[in-house]
Amino acid sequence: MNTITLTDTTMRDGSHSVRHQFTETEAALLARAMDEAGIDIIEIGHGDGLTGSSCNYGFSAFSDAQLVRAAARVVRRARIAVLLLPGIGTAEDLREIQDAGASVVRVATHVTEADISAQHIAEARKMGLFVVGFLMMAHRAPAERVLEEAKKMEGYGANVVYVTDSAGALLPDGVRERVSLMRENLSVPVGFHSHDNLGLAIGNSLAAIESGASYIDGSLGGLGAGAGNTPTETLVAVLNRAGIPVMADLFKAIDASTKVLGPILQRHGAGIAPLEDPLLLGYTGVYSSFMLHSKRGRPFWRRLPRYHPGTWPPGGCGRAGGLDLRDR
Repeated sequence: MNTITLTDTTMRDGSHSVRHQFTETEAALLARAMDEAGIDIIEIGHGDGLTGSSCNYGFSAFSDAQLVRAAARVVRRARIAVLLLPGIGTAEDLREIQDAGASVVRVATHVTEADISAQHIAEARKMGLFVVGFLMMAHRAPAERVLEEAKKMEGYGANVVYVTDSAGALLPDGVRERVSLMRENLSVPVGFHSHDNLGLAIGNSLAAIESGASYIDGSLGGLGAGAGNTPTETLVAVLNRAGIPVMADLFKAIDASTKVLGPILQRHGAGIAPLEDPLLLGYTGVYSSFMLHSKRGRPFWRRLPRYHPGTWPPGGCGRAGGLDLRDR
């Protein structure tokens, strides 16, 4: 199986959760943490895409270019992406954002309206940008129609085409049907973007991967519109457990969420449900009712190395590194 390319949308889709008020400093802190965690693509900007800052969609504290520039200065490996909705963002906006440091643009349309993306995709390709076709509200069209629109985006020059579950309304079978049909009939990779409105973001992302998708979206802590997106750190844990290759490092992704994003959200009067403790119980296979005990013992546990399943020292909860865990 190909290595999954992971796009994190914390600073774009997650921007809705903070009323588009991320600052340049916060963009740099988050971008550095995600880059160190091995995230492949970091999407940044107003929640409604380039130049979305308006009375219609809500004003940003900083422009898309300012946020992109702040992030681009600190990343070493990750690519910076922006979202563009035809009718809101323009080719001129693309040139400005490319100068600021973005190298990926995701051109988004309703699932039945790929036609309006032709000029934007073609222009972006001429500029040398990596272009993602983003078919939103994918539940609103049958698989055959989704494929028809995806072929248009491919024909316009998109490097990847996404099934985008903007409403979090798809069930796993619907994801499989759409992704597999696209994978069988397109010559470009297929991606999947999920929302957790039915509690299926992780399950649907797995269904997409099993059906051939190689580009998958997440956001730290699941921060995003509606019930949020696929939590990046949970997704990485699941992919590790499933033996599906991904560049991202689980523990660094957890740190990016808890140590960097968490305090930023507090400053904005927002928050996300803490994922670290239950996530690590599931990841390591620890009995769920032990979670409160593990929280009480956190000062002790954090003195120990972090382990992946199957790498814990012999003896399980016996001696590890000279410390007798049975007496704690």
